Amino acid sequence: MVCDDDQGILDVLQMLLESEGFTVFTEINSTNLIKQIHIHKPDLLLLDLWMPLLSGDQVLKAIRNTGEIKDLSVIVLSASVDGHDIASDAGANDFVAKPFDLDVIVSKIEKLLV
Repeated sequence: MVCDDDQGILDVLQMLLESEGFTVFTEINSTNLIKQIHIHKPDLLLLDLWMPLLSGDQVLKAIRNTGEIKDLSVIVLSASVDGHDIASDAGANDFVAKPFDLDVIVSKIEKLLV
């Protein structure tokens, strides 16, 4: 599952990850994300850090405090200089800086799904 407030990034990630054989669900509105996780039960979440309404770190903290989804693997994506530290503090499994290299994302996804 991918959550980002930029439709262009959602489209690119969905197309590229599907071409790698992954099933991809997308969500543009971070306030809908936890509900969508319960519906789709993804193996992993790619989560943008800076989004309106609920930021990625707020969503991630909520995921980590929700029993049945607290162990979901989450890779945070961000162009923020201190994004890695924020992601780590919120409980992310990994971090990818924007602009990202798809090969790096695929390799980190594969590492977490093994």
